[in-house]
Amino acid sequence: MWGFEHGPQQGMFDFRYDLPALCAAAVESGAADVGLVPCAQLDPLGIDFLPELGIACSGAVRSIFLISKVPFGEIRTLSADSSSRTSVALTRVVLRERYRCRPLVTRHRPNLEQMLEECDAALIIGDPALHLDPATLPYRTLDMGTAWTEWTGLPMVFAVWAGRKKFLTPEVAAAFRGSWDWGKSHLDEIVRRAEVERGFPEALAREYLTRHIDFELTAKHLEGLELYRQYVRTLE
Repeated sequence: MWGFEHGPQQGMFDFRYDLPALCAAAVESGAADVGLVPCAQLDPLGIDFLPELGIACSGAVRSIFLISKVPFGEIRTLSADSSSRTSVALTRVVLRERYRCRPLVTRHRPNLEQMLEECDAALIIGDPALHLDPATLPYRTLDMGTAWTEWTGLPMVFAVWAGRKKFLTPEVAAAFRGSWDWGKSHLDEIVRRAEVERGFPEALAREYLTRHIDFELTAKHLEGLELYRQYVRTLE
């Protein structure tokens, strides 16, 4: 987004910021032509996506934690932050396939202690997860990026720029690529803004944006995305 906000791509599109699930709803309703859509929603919506860019990881993602009071295989109730359907579906797949459990999932605002008062485990994502230090928590903690990549040997793709095929033109793809390239070349500014506006230490913000998150999608990422979609289709 950095180029669209501050670089040569400024003014090319009208943008609205919202939670991932609501971005998908906007694309579905036609309120948006293109949205950063959770990958769990691609098949239900029947939409296409730009294959070069997204939000992905090739190991620990650092912003999606399953935090449990009991061994992972004994989780019966899971309180989930409802802001990303992809992370919830990923957690359900991993728990079912790796730990042979199918917890009842309820939705809750991202407050760890309240979530764990009501359920065996909590799924915390995004900024609330980044503000946690898993090493200091008195609970079992599983980074869901690590869980997926160690299990499958493939990257995990969480969200992609998606929409109806008629909107995903070569010109649109080039604009998104240009904005990403501009942002990549202005990383120091982005890190400083993350520190000032969101309260993240500079080292954490830089590490997250350069080591934990993959923004460019390779053939391996797309292979991982297809495998994830296959598993999501089998969820009840």
